[in-house]
Amino acid sequence: MLKDVTLGQYFPGDTLIHRLDPRTKLLVVMLYLIALFVANSPLTLGIMTLFLVLMILTSKVNLRQMVRGLRPLVLILTVTGLLNMFLTPGEPLVTFWRLSITWEGLARSIILIVRIAMMVMSTFILTYTTAPMALTDGLEKGMSPLRRIRVPVHELAMIMGAALRFIPTLIEETDKIINAQKARGADFETGNLVRRAKALLPILIPLFMSAFRRADELATAMESRCYHGSEGRTRMRQLKLERRDILADIAGVLLLGTVISLVVIGL
Repeated sequence: MLKDVTLGQYFPGDTLIHRLDPRTKLLVVMLYLIALFVANSPLTLGIMTLFLVLMILTSKVNLRQMVRGLRPLVLILTVTGLLNMFLTPGEPLVTFWRLSITWEGLARSIILIVRIAMMVMSTFILTYTTAPMALTDGLEKGMSPLRRIRVPVHELAMIMGAALRFIPTLIEETDKIINAQKARGADFETGNLVRRAKALLPILIPLFMSAFRRADELATAMESRCYHGSEGRTRMRQLKLERRDILADIAGVLLLGTVISLVVIGL
């Protein structure tokens, strides 16, 4: 299950989406998420699906890898779908004792599950095609106007970038700890809920110790390199918007405008 968590991983490539400015990708993903929550009909969701498929094909990301990344969300999606099917009022489809599955609940569950899956897959494309350092620089540049109101933009971007960078590392560390504990006879799959929770302690304690150790090593490395925040900091690669970035931004705006227009006219 831990190997299925792919958030934060970066897969190098030379596709059009890989070459886009990280600020452009952040903006397009943000516009896509807004449009995704506005979409509420088969037509608008079909447009959102088509746009997502085009992004996947253009980025040449392994679709199997993206689907595997959705596996940890299966339980959440299942519970969400069942709750909406049983708790949404409307015309009954199937009745179990005092509970009824309604047509409206079924439609709402399908839309919600598809919406969550597409939301996660769009963020996967962002992290799969953007190096952590480039993503950090894009976040800092994109939030730079907030400096006028004394928001620590550089520090926030650095924290988010470091968090994304260490997600795969911590997952790998957790997997090693689990295998080591199983080799010592630990059992994580039998017993009731309380027993399984107690069995996680031999995993959580070494994991937290490893995370704190890595954080201390990172802080020491930053201090040894005279890191003092954004003051006097320069970059080896300067971000520059090109024609393809402008076209991608226009495509994101047109997508959002089209979805809003279709929702307003009731399609």
